[in-house]
Amino acid sequence: MEAMFHYERQLQAQGVKLIVGVDEAGRGPLAGPVVAGACILPEAFFIQGLNDSKLLSERERERIYQEISLSSCDYGIGIASVAEIDRLNILKATFLAMHRAIGGLKQTPSAILVDGKLAPSFGILTIPIVKGDSKSASIAAASVLAKVTRDRIMKDLAIQYPQYGFSSHKGYGTKEHLAAVEKFGPCAIHRKTFEPIKAYFAQSQMSLDLS
Repeated sequence: MEAMFHYERQLQAQGVKLIVGVDEAGRGPLAGPVVAGACILPEAFFIQGLNDSKLLSERERERIYQEISLSSCDYGIGIASVAEIDRLNILKATFLAMHRAIGGLKQTPSAILVDGKLAPSFGILTIPIVKGDSKSASIAAASVLAKVTRDRIMKDLAIQYPQYGFSSHKGYGTKEHLAAVEKFGPCAIHRKTFEPIKAYFAQSQMSLDLS
C-alpha cells in the first residue's frame, strides 16, 4: 500500500500538502454520462484493498466508496451529460467533468494527479500519470468514486429504460446492448456521436427526410 503513495510522498517532500487524485469513469460506453471523481486523502490514511476500480469487485468498490465518504477525505464528483458529450466530444466532456469534480472539493488543492496521458488545465501543478489508478492511492480513490457513482446512475437509468439492460453492461457496447439497440433503436441517453449509435440516428433522419 505504501507504494501507492509514491507520487504523493514525493510531492509532500517538496512541501506540497493538499494533493488531489482525479480519474473518470465512462469514456467508452455508448450510453450514459461520463463521471469524474476527485479525492484528497489524509497523509496517514489507509484503505484495505484500494486499487484501480476496474480490478475490484462491485462489493469491494462499494466498501471502499463508503470508507472514503465516511472518512476525513475531501472528495468531489463531477458529471458531464450525454448532451455535453455529443456537443463537446468525449475528451472535452471528460475534462469538464474533472473540473466539476475539483469544484466539489471543500479545500483548494496544491497539486493534481490525473490518470492518463492527458490532463486539463487547472491553473495549478498538474501531473498526468499513465495507469495512475494503479500507481497512486489518490487517483485510485477517485476512480472508485467515479465508477461507483456512474454504476449507480446507470442502474437508475435501467429502470427508466428496462429494454436495454443498462444495469448489467452500464452502457458499454456488449453483444446484449447492441442487440437491444438493433431491436428497439437508440434511446434518449445514447450518445449520438458514438458509432454504431451515430449510424442509427443518421438512418432515422434519412427515413424522415424521405417520408
